[in-house]
Amino acid sequence: MKIEKVRHLLEEKQLDAVVVLSPHNRRYLSGFTGSSAGLIISKERNILVTDFRYIEQATKQAQSFEIVKQKTSLLDMITEVIKELELKTVGFEGNLVTYQEYMQLATGAELIDVTGEIEKIRMIKEPFEIEQIQKAADIADATFDYILKITKPGVTEMYLNNEMEMKMRALGATSSSFETIVASGIRGALPHGVASNKVIESGEMITFDYGALYEGYISDITRTIAVGEPQDEMVKIYNIVLESQLKALDEIKPGMTGVEADKIARDVIAGYGYGDAFGHSLGHGIGLEVHENPMLSQRSPHTLEENMCVTLEPGIYVPGLGGVRIEDDVLVTKNGLKRFTHSTKDLIIL
Repeated sequence: MKIEKVRHLLEEKQLDAVVVLSPHNRRYLSGFTGSSAGLIISKERNILVTDFRYIEQATKQAQSFEIVKQKTSLLDMITEVIKELELKTVGFEGNLVTYQEYMQLATGAELIDVTGEIEKIRMIKEPFEIEQIQKAADIADATFDYILKITKPGVTEMYLNNEMEMKMRALGATSSSFETIVASGIRGALPHGVASNKVIESGEMITFDYGALYEGYISDITRTIAVGEPQDEMVKIYNIVLESQLKALDEIKPGMTGVEADKIARDVIAGYGYGDAFGHSLGHGIGLEVHENPMLSQRSPHTLEENMCVTLEPGIYVPGLGGVRIEDDVLVTKNGLKRFTHSTKDLIIL
């Protein structure tokens, strides 16, 4: 199905072939997980070029591809194959190819930029991908249960970060999806406040934003909790963010644009007077990458379709006070949204 979609792209763009160098696109189309390879997909053939280190691995993982062993550099070998196949017009990922690489490939064919086209195909997830994202989400949920047991005044953000990282690996994750965010107290006003050596104090709220990388696919969850009784304004902010997120979960449907989806949550927060404190988008696509299309934002060009996987993560950030973000991973279904992540969103006070 994936390769058929690429061949449809060849027809649409009037291309003889496409060269794929992006590690994520390469893995998506071929199944190959090694660190060095290139794909050439023409109207009749699927070719994977790699060096001697990965021949056996590629043969096992990319069974629908012919495996070509490099005799020279990767780009030289790809160019040689292009010439041998007499490919005249070849698509390439212009956002990844350097000028020098472009000039090298251009000796073999006329190059046409297809930046973002493979990523468009990736937006609609196949059943296997949905299963992997669910497993990554399950690991994240189990990690949240664990972190609640060890969070207390006197421990540092970095201690909690390290415990979360180890727990996710113990549960089967390859690693975390991204650099884990543990932001307590006034540091909660930093949307990307990665863990520091700050000591957590009673009365503070803590934002945990993290995810698990499982078999190449990621989860991305955020929960905000309190250690001791939080300030009244922080409780108010928490309830506003929760209301915003629940409304988005309930009302977002396929066929809605990313702008419309973002507006559902943003209008709730703005209605309480905190519009300027919600500076990022409502969400983004997830899959092989932690940030991929579609985007749910005020400038999104995308329309939601069935089997897209996205995050919903409204937040409010007040400098000198703190912040709250609540995030779930969801699957777009024909009737609405289905959650991957199920950790409680009731305000937890430890």
